[in-house]
Amino acid sequence: MEFMQYFGGVFEPLSFALLVFGTVGGLILGATPGLSPTMAVALLIPFTFQLQPTQGLILLGAAYTATVAGGAVSAILLKIPGAPANIATALDGHEMAKKGQGTKALHVSFLASGVGGVIGVLLLIFLTPILAKWALAFGPPHLFWMAILGVTIIGSLDSKSFVKGLLSGCLGFWLSMIGYDDIQGAQRFIFTDALTGGVNVITALIGIFAIPQVIEMFAKGRKQVVVSAIKVEKQSLADSLKLLFQNIKALSIGTVIGSIVGLIPGVGGQIAGLVAYDQSKKFSKHSEKYGTGHPEGVIAAESANNAMVGPSLVPLLTLSIPGSPTAAVLLGGLLIHGIFPGSDLFENHPQVAWTFINSMLIGQVLMVIFGIWIASYAARVAQVPSAIMAACVMVLAVFGAYSVQQSMGDVYIMAALGIAMFFLEKFGFSAAPLVLGLILGPIAESNFIQGSMIANAQDGPLPYFLFGPLNIFLIALVVLSIAYSFVMSRRQVAQNVALQS
Repeated sequence: MEFMQYFGGVFEPLSFALLVFGTVGGLILGATPGLSPTMAVALLIPFTFQLQPTQGLILLGAAYTATVAGGAVSAILLKIPGAPANIATALDGHEMAKKGQGTKALHVSFLASGVGGVIGVLLLIFLTPILAKWALAFGPPHLFWMAILGVTIIGSLDSKSFVKGLLSGCLGFWLSMIGYDDIQGAQRFIFTDALTGGVNVITALIGIFAIPQVIEMFAKGRKQVVVSAIKVEKQSLADSLKLLFQNIKALSIGTVIGSIVGLIPGVGGQIAGLVAYDQSKKFSKHSEKYGTGHPEGVIAAESANNAMVGPSLVPLLTLSIPGSPTAAVLLGGLLIHGIFPGSDLFENHPQVAWTFINSMLIGQVLMVIFGIWIASYAARVAQVPSAIMAACVMVLAVFGAYSVQQSMGDVYIMAALGIAMFFLEKFGFSAAPLVLGLILGPIAESNFIQGSMIANAQDGPLPYFLFGPLNIFLIALVVLSIAYSFVMSRRQVAQNVALQS
């Protein structure tokens, strides 16, 4: 209970003001397409130079937490995920907004984020020493199988066809290989100078989700002006809380998966929401409603996104190993102030460590309060006529793509991927599997190459990748995931045939 001694430091006037500023600023930055949590935290680091170490970390931690949750705003209202972590949120959240349920979607999104986030930080507080040793057990072969496990869920993710889902994922894998090989330096598929640095995930995310939406809105804009605008239904906080706890299974699945994924160094939180969404769908009694505006999908995805925040800091604070790209930026924030994370951090700098962790716990509560407050106002975006909305989304898409690396090449890549995705969707291919393949490709490839190098110096690749309790467990999960997706796909086809006859 040592952390209880340092709660007072969070409520010092300047510290609490920074916590509020970081939370509100994080929600705004998170809702802006192109500004990922990693970028948001990096932008705030210069503001911490003149602050005390504890105060600087409070600001960065609050921004990290709020940006992950804030990305749901644009995902739900515009179907443009604010960050890769919010991809799954857009699948059902935007459909709810189109039905006039934008406020409801935002309410359950922030509430689920708050519940998942609080549990994630509590895991960070109480289980840090145990979880740190467990996280250290993951090496290249295990991370490779984790990526392959992610690939196996692609076929059933937001796709009516198992085969087309896998093909979308393979296309994403191919996109991830464009550019220079990080380990051997080989050139691959560089057709133009704009592709020299590869396809940036944020750029691809904006193009694949935003541009098809813009084309659809421009195509239907004139027709929809005549139709009455979408009405935003009123939603009380009590009703949203009731809805959240009616879907306790999705909330639990999202929280557990987010906590596990966040703990594994190198995997990143961007797949937590997608994996949680997929598993929630598989265990749901109403799996056919997923993708049509079902609150369960939003709850599972957003609880996972924030549940991974706390555990992702366990390897950082105890082993100096960042568990996610944003944690790596936070490591820089610590080093700037001469603080080196590791096993002795809680002995040499207990006030800094515990006050920072406590601030993240309070920050989750503030994030829910401010998120609920802005929800009803933000949901009115759905009432904007399609032609005007299309122009606004296009401006945001160009700004978001350019701001990633200040390159017009990224804007061209964003436009090309978006136009290609528009036509692919017409043939039944889905955006979510493609983006998941793009994210998982580098993880699978880099860990396979690193593992192969290590294996060649030992007993060879086969024992290294196939033997050992953790390898066997992950391989079993891969096989079960493939079998389950195949069986569910066949069952869906049989049901469709029965309905048609």
